[in-house]
Amino acid sequence: MENYGMLKSGTDIRGRAIASEGKPAVLTEKAVKDIAAAFALWVSERTGKTRIKLAIGRDSRLTGQAFSNAIISVLRNAGLEIFDCGLFSTPAAFLVTKFPSMAVDGSIMITASHHPKDINGLKFFTAEGGVNSAQLGEIIERANGGLRLKPGSMSTVVRRDFMRLYCDTLTESIRKGTGLYLPLKGMKIAVDAGHGAGGFFATRVLTPLGADVSPSQFLEPDGNFPAHAPNPENAEAMESLKNRVIETGADLGIIFDADVDRCAVVTSDGTEVNRCRLIALAAAMILPEHPGATIVTDSVTTEGLRKFIESRGGVQKRFKRGYRNVIDEAKRLCDSGVNAPLAIESSGHAAFKEHYFLDDGAYFIVKILIESAKLRRNGKTLTELIADLETPLEEADIRLGFVTDGWRAVADKIITRLNGLSERMLKLSDDNHEGVRAYVSHADGYFIVRTSVHDPVLPIYIESNKAGGTVKIARLLYSFLNGFSGLDCSPLYDFLAEHDGINVDEQSAEQTDDGFEPSEEDVQDQTADPEESSADGLVSDEFLSE
Repeated sequence: MENYGMLKSGTDIRGRAIASEGKPAVLTEKAVKDIAAAFALWVSERTGKTRIKLAIGRDSRLTGQAFSNAIISVLRNAGLEIFDCGLFSTPAAFLVTKFPSMAVDGSIMITASHHPKDINGLKFFTAEGGVNSAQLGEIIERANGGLRLKPGSMSTVVRRDFMRLYCDTLTESIRKGTGLYLPLKGMKIAVDAGHGAGGFFATRVLTPLGADVSPSQFLEPDGNFPAHAPNPENAEAMESLKNRVIETGADLGIIFDADVDRCAVVTSDGTEVNRCRLIALAAAMILPEHPGATIVTDSVTTEGLRKFIESRGGVQKRFKRGYRNVIDEAKRLCDSGVNAPLAIESSGHAAFKEHYFLDDGAYFIVKILIESAKLRRNGKTLTELIADLETPLEEADIRLGFVTDGWRAVADKIITRLNGLSERMLKLSDDNHEGVRAYVSHADGYFIVRTSVHDPVLPIYIESNKAGGTVKIARLLYSFLNGFSGLDCSPLYDFLAEHDGINVDEQSAEQTDDGFEPSEEDVQDQTADPEESSADGLVSDEFLSE
């Protein structure tokens, strides 16, 4: 009996596929075969078909081709119709279920998104969308038991360039949206694929529309990802694209992650549009078409974004981090009669109702290009569209790693106790759905502490509109978190050492399984200047409000 449950990461299969750092590979070819065979059985059971159609695709990862070959080999005698799609994007892996010329019953995408080169994974799709957590559990249960389709006739395996159909659809969407056959003629556009699967967008979508894509970089697939992490959230990646846009005089820069379900842009003046700026751009584009609509986002968004959406007549619904979480919440709202046409995560996953609620980075860029063309005709720019988005005076994004196999239990304990501390001494947000989001009045800001969806990491986001406010909040969090064994607080310590100019006592609390909770005096010391202390010695009762 296998235990493939350890490879489950949200709604994906993910694990180390190449031995590294002294650790063995856990996502092996055997594991991939067993899980793919279980998925084929699961699809057959759901559809009632014995001869199903499956599509197999991959991004540029080093183990992608080998895993694709392994999947096809284990399904060869199962009597299936198999489409070998080669280099693929995750959105295409879903859309292959929708195009009449293929209309597959299920598809498997071999990818680990932006993760390092030694990691790989599997994503599964049917015509209903990506499998959810419970459905993935059913597939894993079958894989653990070694269940698969009974041997039958030989499967047919056809190599199919589905990306041609996908690219043609994107191109035609831009032509229709602009009313022009060559709407991008005269535009210089820099595409940064990060050596992932997104290079097609420059050559097969933009070039046919008349764009000059000569400023593009890192279009060649390379699973070593030698240029930078294929991640629109990554500061180095965004800086690289920004520099390329400025040095080439490009009108726009576009960046994708490795499997093209996320994106970000850089405008001609070097403005980086990712994270909350990207959400603001999407909201500014969608709200004129859907007055009063609800925009569903993840929890890690700024106060300025909420004001921006409301200033345009919209409503922001903060929800749990994780692209499937925000998508499922938007679907739920729509089913309940609420107009929620957009679900978007600050990582760059954006899903529009008009597009099957599919997080498709290329489709989002198509909408941005159409909007950009309209703005150009009126002498305006994308930057102007989000010029009134308020940004915090200070912000910090810090990730603490767990150093114990039982990290989930430690994380749960941290969140529970931090929630209790915040409820008593600070002010909890009234629209938070994960982790802890609490306001610290004397720092004129707030923090979000949550557990990563996929990894043994405790991400911390801090925002403040007061000089030195992020340090005040970070010192409070350090005094609390440094008490938990199994949590590496050194990144938080390093942040304080760099920005505070004060030598924080790294041994201020003895680490125990139960952690260390600051006293009321600790909260005062870490959040308030002496001259700002409230009368009762605690943080002020005046807090930031939503």
